[in-house]
Amino acid sequence: MSVKLKFKTLARSGKKDSQVSQMKNGRMTSRTMNKRRLCNDKWNNPTDDVADCSSVFHYLQVRIAKLMRLNRVRSCMILKTVLGKFIAYRDGVDIPFTLFTSDLIEDFETFLKKQGLRRNTIGLYLRVLRTQYNLAVEDGLAMECKPFRHVYTGKDKTVKRALMMKDLKVIKELDLSSKPHLDFARDMFMFSFYARGMSFIDMAFLLKKEFDGNRFTYCRHKTGQTLNVEWLPQMDVLLKKYRENTTPYLLPIITEPTKSETRQYSSQQIKINRNLKMVGKLAGIRMNLTMYCSRHSWATIAHGMNIPLAIISEALGHDSEKTTQIYLDSIQSSLVDKSNKLILQKL
Repeated sequence: MSVKLKFKTLARSGKKDSQVSQMKNGRMTSRTMNKRRLCNDKWNNPTDDVADCSSVFHYLQVRIAKLMRLNRVRSCMILKTVLGKFIAYRDGVDIPFTLFTSDLIEDFETFLKKQGLRRNTIGLYLRVLRTQYNLAVEDGLAMECKPFRHVYTGKDKTVKRALMMKDLKVIKELDLSSKPHLDFARDMFMFSFYARGMSFIDMAFLLKKEFDGNRFTYCRHKTGQTLNVEWLPQMDVLLKKYRENTTPYLLPIITEPTKSETRQYSSQQIKINRNLKMVGKLAGIRMNLTMYCSRHSWATIAHGMNIPLAIISEALGHDSEKTTQIYLDSIQSSLVDKSNKLILQKL
């Protein structure tokens, strides 16, 4: 079945109507937008068949559907976001791969900058889009013309996101009994720390059947690595606070069996990170507290206890020690700064 597409020259107005907003969130619609939206029968039911995917929107939709079938939830969500941004940039007007040029990508980068996105976020989005473009080249849908050669696709060192042990103790001992939403966010944060810096997506999709009462085994969504973790008393105390849900999942993150699991995970992540900022303020912590801080904190504290890098890397489920080293670079920088101050005090 062929797909007929219409392409028109982009005339971006900057308006943000409701349909564009929907697309920014990755929710595709077959309704016509501004009489320029493409419409086809396969738009909402993409398959793995890329033979007739001559356009960027359609191809990325097919890739998203495939990632979902492979249960690569995080990769799927990021690609949905990137597609949403690209659709907003194009005002909903699709584009064939023959027009996927260096000038287009430079203009898209400028569009992302004007949205106030950070350099690392823009770099991530462009890396994801570049990966999809390279796949399209492999599939014979695009010609290699190096459209990303003039944009930044790197990754800058991020600011320190690790807590000291004393900060973690304050967070753990906060009385949040009158604020259940903050209490829940704190509990998920602490569970991540107890579980060796377990990432939130792996926590959300941790199955009951993967827990035998003494240990739990799970496969990391990001790397596919299988990790085996001891079930500790701290985890037991935390889990017993919450009523067992009727889903296959162990933790009370995805709790509605009839609703979209991906949307529940995404919604909970947003809520928890928002509430963790309040927890951080109550604990007197200056940095913005997020679930990711737990992972960095575990790595930092382990490094400070002289635990070998190889063990830290294995505990975090990294596919290389180089990745772990990125977590620890900020520690080394702070130690150098401290040493420099001590030296200068001697002057």
